[in-house]
Amino acid sequence: MPVLYAFINGVTRLNAWIGRIASLLIFAMFGILLLGVFYRYALDAPTVWTTELTQFLFGLYAVLSGGYVMAHRGHVNVDIVYARFSPRARAVLDIITSVLFFLFTGAVLYFGGLIAWESIDSMETTYSSWNPPVYPFKAAIPVAAFLLLLQGLAKLFEDIAIALGRMTPEPDNAEHRP
Repeated sequence: MPVLYAFINGVTRLNAWIGRIASLLIFAMFGILLLGVFYRYALDAPTVWTTELTQFLFGLYAVLSGGYVMAHRGHVNVDIVYARFSPRARAVLDIITSVLFFLFTGAVLYFGGLIAWESIDSMETTYSSWNPPVYPFKAAIPVAAFLLLLQGLAKLFEDIAIALGRMTPEPDNAEHRP
């Protein structure tokens, strides 16, 4: 069991660290958008790159935050029914529904990987007047899906341990292990 706990804690810490780093992209997006507004209205020199770069950064922010959100139990649940169950029953329900999670995440990993590979192989750009490369941002999709898949495995192992009575669940209002 110590290896299992080490895996769960290690994956959760990794996703927490990546989530905190990804959260800093909000400040970068804010600064870039402010710069774009400044150029447009103060200097009367609108830019093409500020909006496009902000969209790329938002995409990174969105995909890289999935594991963090899952680690901190931030994804949407139907709490009207789910909250009425005991922690063990919730764990069993989570084990059953994890099949759907793994199918979805596996599909995102597979197809995202194909899209990323094609983008990297062709050195894809946006073909806008700024024309930045797109492949680094598309490569983030399978990386993020893999991190989410790891967090899903950690949650599945934790749910199995709870269902078997080998681990006590954390209180609902407590933040998950960092």
